[in-house]
Amino acid sequence: MNRMVLTVGVCLGTAGLLPVAGCGGGYEPQADESHAEAAPGASNGVDIPAPVRQNLGMTFIATEARRVEHTLRVPGQFEYLPSARREHHAVLSGRVELLVSQFDRVEAGTALFTIDAPAWRSLQRELIESESAIERHQTRLVSFGPLRDAHRNHEQKLERLIENRRERVEQLERVADAGGGRSGILGDARAELNTAEAALAEVLEKEAELTADEQGAAAELEQARSTRAFLLGTAATLTGLSRDQLLSKDSEGRPAWSTLASLTIRATDPGVVESLGVTDGSWAGEDTPVITLVRPELLRFRGVGLQSDLGRLRDGLRARIVAPTPTRVPGSIDLGETMEGSLMLGLSADAAGRTIDLLVVPGQLHAWARAGVSAQLEIVVDASITPTLAIPSAAVQRDGLTPVFFRRDPKDPDRAVRVVADLGTTDGRWVVVHSGLRLGDEVVLDGAFQLMLATGNDGPAEGGHFHADGTFHADDDEN
Repeated sequence: MNRMVLTVGVCLGTAGLLPVAGCGGGYEPQADESHAEAAPGASNGVDIPAPVRQNLGMTFIATEARRVEHTLRVPGQFEYLPSARREHHAVLSGRVELLVSQFDRVEAGTALFTIDAPAWRSLQRELIESESAIERHQTRLVSFGPLRDAHRNHEQKLERLIENRRERVEQLERVADAGGGRSGILGDARAELNTAEAALAEVLEKEAELTADEQGAAAELEQARSTRAFLLGTAATLTGLSRDQLLSKDSEGRPAWSTLASLTIRATDPGVVESLGVTDGSWAGEDTPVITLVRPELLRFRGVGLQSDLGRLRDGLRARIVAPTPTRVPGSIDLGETMEGSLMLGLSADAAGRTIDLLVVPGQLHAWARAGVSAQLEIVVDASITPTLAIPSAAVQRDGLTPVFFRRDPKDPDRAVRVVADLGTTDGRWVVVHSGLRLGDEVVLDGAFQLMLATGNDGPAEGGHFHADGTFHADDDEN
């Protein structure tokens, strides 16, 4: 079997390929229409038609311009924000009937459970008593009007009687002064005047008492109304209904609060039922957490950084959350499904582990972001540095001691070219490539190991092709 040796060495030009320092960004790959080409007659290419790509689970990824040397990568996981959970408690002691099941998705206002609470019926009785007191005091206040009118009428009559008797006494006194009349008649007239004036004083005293009674009744009415308002506020807190809703009346004229045989606890926010604190039909004590709701979309990422990196870290740095495994195989978390946000350093550090928490609230979530899912946090600590061309480290394979990768032929997507990798700095996931690629070229990610096994033998690559079943056949093999 003859072997043809060809070295593919395509240098990456510096002009027009990489972004200029200081232009900002640096995460997004720049478009480039030019591509590196293999020398004419190259035999280190491998045919990779669609059936082969499918059988090998082969995927591709485009080269990117990245600040690899100034990228800090830390592990971590997603967790719920403190505001993501909402506990719904038993507001009163009573028997609980659950209306939802664990993992049910609910909307705001959905009925979660009911409580048959004796204390609620006691509150209803107090409300009934306050309503009766209000009606009683209102009736009493209404009666003060006619009583006052009667007193004033009596007072006016007495005032007229006193005026008449005073005039008679004055007449009799003038007659007596002239030497006429009888002293007995004058004495009787004066006695009658005194009696009328005493009666008027008594009426005025009773009218003052009536005014005081009216003011007392008004105060008692106000107190009864305040008591009802307080009880309605308590009922509103327990039921989740507004005051107007509690006072609304049914077709029989009964207020809504009097018709509630039990309390219904409703969800205040949309969410998912995370846990049930009691069993259906059990007795729950006051303030027992019955149902806990969680909003799955309220997530943050908590990474674990080293305290030795504190000199390079600061609040507000741009951070990216990436999948735990660099792959593009269908059904897995795609390497390109990333989430971005601003970095926030933890308030305290772990002295024993020499670590510090790094927190990021992503601007938008992908479907794979769930509490407890592990991932990596990618932080560019200096965005002013000019980015360099890089590919995923998983795309580089070791053929003995030689690192190689496979570039997809830009002119023939059914062919891959084996390239000896001229590598630079790596951040653990991406590695700088000094030559052999241009920005936007695609390299084999998943399936690169199989290509390396098929084309390598601790020596130069061989030209050849894969059969549809995934077996490799060198171009110069003899059957």
